[in-house]
Amino acid sequence: MNNLREVWSKRFVYYINELQKYLKYIVSGHIAFVLVFVIGAAGYTYSEWLNTAPKDFPAFIVVAFILSLLLAMSTPVTLLKNADSVYFLPLETKLGEYLKLALRWTYFSSIFVSLAAFIVSIPLLTKIAGATKNEIIYFFLIVLVLKYWSIQTEFNYRWASSGRGIWADRFVRFLLLVAALYFLLSASYLFLIIIGILQGIYLSVWAKRKKEVPFPFDHFIEVEQSRMMRFYRFANYFTDVPHIRGMTKRRKWLDAFYKLAPYEQKNTQLYLVMRTFIRTNDYFYLWVRLSFLSVVGAIFIPFPFVAIIFTGALAFATVIQIKHALLSGHEFRMDLLFPIDPEARKSAVNKLLRIIQFVQALFVLLGILIKGEYTLLMILVPVIVFVISELTLRMSKK
Repeated sequence: MNNLREVWSKRFVYYINELQKYLKYIVSGHIAFVLVFVIGAAGYTYSEWLNTAPKDFPAFIVVAFILSLLLAMSTPVTLLKNADSVYFLPLETKLGEYLKLALRWTYFSSIFVSLAAFIVSIPLLTKIAGATKNEIIYFFLIVLVLKYWSIQTEFNYRWASSGRGIWADRFVRFLLLVAALYFLLSASYLFLIIIGILQGIYLSVWAKRKKEVPFPFDHFIEVEQSRMMRFYRFANYFTDVPHIRGMTKRRKWLDAFYKLAPYEQKNTQLYLVMRTFIRTNDYFYLWVRLSFLSVVGAIFIPFPFVAIIFTGALAFATVIQIKHALLSGHEFRMDLLFPIDPEARKSAVNKLLRIIQFVQALFVLLGILIKGEYTLLMILVPVIVFVISELTLRMSKK
């Protein structure tokens, strides 16, 4: 294995196949259905807001802030494995060829998120801020350059410091990125040049320090493992990932929730399902995230019909994913040793989902009450959340 370019090629093919294997489950029919509604609702809300947005809206600051957040998150994709810290040592002088390919893939795989945000920002910049076609083109080119700078800087920083204080580095890069984008949009080119010089100095400082230390294999291997584990945990919401095990947490403050399953033999499965849901981080935080998004949508989406579509789609996604997760586990459980009705667990899962979706609907109602909009359509939003949840429970095959 003397050719590191060949090593990268083989690992890259395996990595792409691994992504495709799980993405076909993630981007399945029901998720595509949810995405269509969510994107449609968001697009409609955005277009309607543009028609009523105030002329003094700080478009430059908002666009610079959001894009800078995306540009600053530039974790390198190295595809390194545990054994590389040993087997790559004889080839350390040739490691630059491998890392060059890794950083190239990092750039092309991560730039699309920033470009998507850039495309979304174009109507805001042209209609509210009055940006011209040429200014948009220059802005696009600068975004491409800044993403490259951000990736190179984070990589050099991680190498020089073994990843210690990475959030401090991201904060510094974020400030420089915000300043660069804002000065570009506001046509303050003198300040833009100054910021560009500071960015070049910041990159060169860490590039120089990088040469003073050996390549930190352990750190980049850990970064790669953490990155892939996040993907596997996300994929685990949609299908079984064999080599992943969900983390658990006690959550003593939710013990009162178990009183909904009184101490009786017929409630055995309900109690077990409740404990599984509450203590398993993947399931519990999935529900928390989707519930939070539903509340945010109910509060900030100004059009009731769009809010109904948005929260209804999230309710559908919540039920589908949690039901699949709770019923598809193949791990051994003690209750399998006893002659329990096979339908008992399914009934328990359905009952649990009705409870937690009722709570989700209550949170949405609370958000609407805080917003202070008491129209009939807005009051229907939490009702729709529960109705969609119930219909999904009854119509889902599993």
